Amino acid sequence: MSEDKKVEAPKPAPPPGPPPPKNPGMVTMTIDGKEAIVKPGTNLIEAAKSVGSEIPYYCYHPRLTIAANCRMCLVEVSNAPKLVPSCQHSISEGLVVKTNSDKVKSQQKSVMEFLLLNHPVDCSICDQAGECKLQDYYMRYDFKPSRLEGPKILRNKRKVLNEHVVIDQERCVVCTRCVRFMEEVAKAPQLGVFGRGSHEVVDVAPHYGKLESNYSANIVDICPVGALLNRDFRFRARAWFLSAAPSICTGCSRGCNTFADFMGQDTYRYRPRENEAVNKSWLCDAGRLTYKAINQKRVLQSLVGKGADAKETHFADAVRELGAKLKGTSVSVVVSPTFSNEDLMAALAFARDGLSVKTIYVSGRPGGKADDFLITADKNPNRKGLEWIAKGLGLEAKPFSDLTALLDKGSVKNLLAFGADVPEDEAVFVKRLSSVAHFAVIATNENGVTAAADTVIGASSHVEDEGTFTNEGGLVQRVRRAYPPKGDSHPLWKCAVELAKSIGLELKVASSREVFKTFSASVAELKDYAWDKNAPINQTRPGISTMASGADGRPPGWREQGVPNLRGLTLPSGT
Repeated sequence: MSEDKKVEAPKPAPPPGPPPPKNPGMVTMTIDGKEAIVKPGTNLIEAAKSVGSEIPYYCYHPRLTIAANCRMCLVEVSNAPKLVPSCQHSISEGLVVKTNSDKVKSQQKSVMEFLLLNHPVDCSICDQAGECKLQDYYMRYDFKPSRLEGPKILRNKRKVLNEHVVIDQERCVVCTRCVRFMEEVAKAPQLGVFGRGSHEVVDVAPHYGKLESNYSANIVDICPVGALLNRDFRFRARAWFLSAAPSICTGCSRGCNTFADFMGQDTYRYRPRENEAVNKSWLCDAGRLTYKAINQKRVLQSLVGKGADAKETHFADAVRELGAKLKGTSVSVVVSPTFSNEDLMAALAFARDGLSVKTIYVSGRPGGKADDFLITADKNPNRKGLEWIAKGLGLEAKPFSDLTALLDKGSVKNLLAFGADVPEDEAVFVKRLSSVAHFAVIATNENGVTAAADTVIGASSHVEDEGTFTNEGGLVQRVRRAYPPKGDSHPLWKCAVELAKSIGLELKVASSREVFKTFSASVAELKDYAWDKNAPINQTRPGISTMASGADGRPPGWREQGVPNLRGLTLPSGT
């Protein structure tokens, strides 16, 4: 009889694995009944935005680590029994999310009531009013009176952190955005959270005394409430009276993207504008203060004559007189790389065709210190553009030292300067001009160089006209016009066109756009640039490029009391 064989029991079937993704390479989920298809790793807050659902938040910031401490973004999800912070919760295939259920709404109301429990009623005097997430979310998610009985807890109302930033600790919701920014982006971990419970505050670590960073004012931009304030902008303007024009910072060759916030013909502040390739979401403290040069010490009236003999004259008369002096004479031309590409194209075309020069000299601001983040050593915003344009127009661009050598020898009889910035001490340069018969300057701002000129003509700033700048990396960027040129100043390209006309040369251009279209064909690096396509934010009104910032019926940028043209502005026809 054969030996019985052992019979092995059948192995149990493995548990079924997760179903294959509905959209391979992507995550498919349901948010408020709508299908969302997003990239793996997408934050749940951003995923909700993709299907039109808004999840409120204070502490979340896409460029900072996750803190999940404000609890405003709690939502219902299918893979957790309790509400979870959406900024921190991982997305997964098939996840079902509810952002507007009764449970979520009740939680949002409770969080808002908690945050406002000891918050001062400062809206009427707070600079953040109109841009404050506490105001916005109160109206949207809470909208009920306080139930607090007794006095609110008081904290420091105006503690100066450094020359740029002041903190109002009573308004702080301890979202820690500022703490994380200083540690993760500025690489200067000088802020912290001190105290416990209702007495918890954000402050500078005691051993620092004050914030020491070139990027400290960015914490004002990312503060969702009115706790951190810019000392330069504080109490100067209401947010809803300001309009914003997309522009760039001209403080150095980085070309950080900005919004120029203005009212009438005054610029009130720069705010960083997001650009992943240049400045991400940030702006250095020095750069955000360069807007002051747009408002102060401007050349707003043409001058003919030197020193005490200088007399104000109209732009057209000054151009005519200067043209008569330059025509048929030997002229040296010095150009500052602080102007836009369009300004430089017209100026160099006039120098080549009208003055028959073959060489230009490059002036500009003196160099400075750089860092390993945004600040560059070259303090001129368009040196690369000037190099490209000079080469394209067949002109040799020589360094400023070559010009000073000629001045010291007395070899320069007539000097025309496009821009009054010089890379050496102004007093030293003025002494070098002693042998020059006629020195003319077309400049935006007054300084010691303009004071020594025989003819001064005002050039408008970069926020007063359309144009492009080329940063040190060769990136060409468009800027939008905020408001018309101040006083009797004009864009440099127009000054060049009128000067050419005064000596019998016609440059057939009537706008910065036409300047670019006409002369960029000669510049290899610019000829393929889509000037119109690359304009940031579509233009909504003729002649002025702004973002709407109010709902009172008046055009952005013209929100003064009374008739708009009282401040030098003229409404477009039909308005």
